[in-house]
Amino acid sequence: QLVASGGGLVQAGGSLRLSCVASGFSLNNYAMSWFRQAPGKEREFVAAIIWSGRYTYYADSVKGRFTISRDNAKNTVYLQMNDLKPGDTAIYSCAARRSTDTGPLLSPDDYDFWGQGTQVTVSS
Repeated sequence: QLVASGGGLVQAGGSLRLSCVASGFSLNNYAMSWFRQAPGKEREFVAAIIWSGRYTYYADSVKGRFTISRDNAKNTVYLQMNDLKPGDTAIYSCAARRSTDTGPLLSPDDYDFWGQGTQVTVSS
């Protein structure tokens, strides 16, 4: 099970840190990612991190503003979001796939487990 938290309402230019905690299994050999879905839009890739944390990947729209990280000892993945914009408003979900590859996994279909999502709302 993956449980995402940390969402909320923030003004444009503000910051939030999302957390995704795994229970019932270890994230050590899992690639992790964050996706988001805004009302009326398809789910889109935000950021991904490989199992070791050595490589990270970002959507162009968030590059330079968001940072994905992981603490395998705490079985947790984070998404630090800075300089938030109204266009970042969406439900953010974390996802996991058992993989020790180093390449990016950018499609929702690449992932096996999903968290429930946490709402992020950015006001202008």
